[in-house]
Amino acid sequence: MQIPAGAKRIIETIENHGFEAYIVGGCVRDMLYSESHEERIPEDWDITTSAKPEEVKAMFRRTVDTGIKHGTVTVLIGNDGYEVTTYRMDGEYEDHRHPSAVTFTPNLEEDLKRRDFTINAMAYSEKEGLVDLFGGQEDLKNGIIRCVGDPMQRFDEDALRMLRGIRFAGQLGFQIEEETLAAVRELAPTLRHISAERIRTELTKLLLSDGPEKLMLVCETGLTKVFFPEFDAMMACEQNNPHHCYSVGEHTIQVTIEVNRDDAIPESKRTALAYAALLHDVAKPECRTTDEQGIDHFHGHDVRGEEIVGQIMRRLKFDNDTIRLVKTLVRFHDVRYSSWGKKQMRRLTNRVGKDVMPFLFRLQRADILAQSDYKKAEKLEVLAEGERYFREIRDAEDAVTIADLAITGSDLIHEKGYRSGPAIGAELKRLLELVMDDPSMNDREKLLAEVRSEGE
Repeated sequence: MQIPAGAKRIIETIENHGFEAYIVGGCVRDMLYSESHEERIPEDWDITTSAKPEEVKAMFRRTVDTGIKHGTVTVLIGNDGYEVTTYRMDGEYEDHRHPSAVTFTPNLEEDLKRRDFTINAMAYSEKEGLVDLFGGQEDLKNGIIRCVGDPMQRFDEDALRMLRGIRFAGQLGFQIEEETLAAVRELAPTLRHISAERIRTELTKLLLSDGPEKLMLVCETGLTKVFFPEFDAMMACEQNNPHHCYSVGEHTIQVTIEVNRDDAIPESKRTALAYAALLHDVAKPECRTTDEQGIDHFHGHDVRGEEIVGQIMRRLKFDNDTIRLVKTLVRFHDVRYSSWGKKQMRRLTNRVGKDVMPFLFRLQRADILAQSDYKKAEKLEVLAEGERYFREIRDAEDAVTIADLAITGSDLIHEKGYRSGPAIGAELKRLLELVMDDPSMNDREKLLAEVRSEGE
């Protein structure tokens, strides 16, 4: 296994001082996974050692006390930082998340057996080779997520491990071992002790993984009932409608899978689009009605969905920019472009935002692909027509916002004697309406003439 030069230097330095040192955890898992599956580049290179924190600090010139209480020192090599943690045993977990105290130990086995899953409890050094005391390599080979030791104890110590286990299953395409899964079902209610931020992080990683369908397992085990009960309602909501072939929950998972396939989505927008896919139909259970023919309808689910999205994302402590973007995508996801022209497209672009429209189209395409075959080809053709209208408007640089107008509030003050205030905004909005109907009106002299003529 190839270890980065910085990590190798740290391990060799520690060993030269008479202590043990290994890379440990996720980086070992990902390197072994890459040998038999597709490549996974480790995000972090964590090191575990028999040396105590103060001994580690004495060996290196540049260190940061990132978690000194729990034995962690960050060693800086060039521009890279490596967390170096002393072998430890955890004390009692009083809050289902953090040990009340830790005890340093010179024994690697004691350190490894406190870890969550077998695939994360392996260590490696070039001197000693692979240390695998709990069958992690075999579980990695067989695609199994299994707790180290008693799963009831592991999850009682840290309730977040239940969600992490399913997240790993989604990322790696693995199955969860039966006893481990049974413990998740038994202890699911204890997830309430975990902060919203921690839950959000795991949920986001699952949604962006190659296996977001594992969210259905999060539901089946009772975990969503704690932090996302709306999804339980979505899974229980059938769609007896020719346009659909899945329940609401199953459909949203398929939409999430579809948007994840789009490699052109920038990283900065990938999370928001995934949540928009997950939540675009969140209000359907509440809005469902059934007609005399037994066909379900969901009128107003886009408007109500925008409100519910805000509640859910604030509960998960998302930032305001992400919340606004997801709410916008959900509010407009059900817009249809049949019989549209450029006037309507300019107005939609004004409401949605020029920068957001491409992501709305991606969500709508994924939504259509995750429906039944009924009129699917026709829907995709209509969507393509809408995209064409938008491209032509964008390429022509048609005005769709007040900032795009050829005149400003200062011009109104000069020409008509407006004072700063609401009247200027109202007049600019009126002019924008004219320009969105007729882009040729977005000319300084034409707009000034329109301003002068108003009220004459």
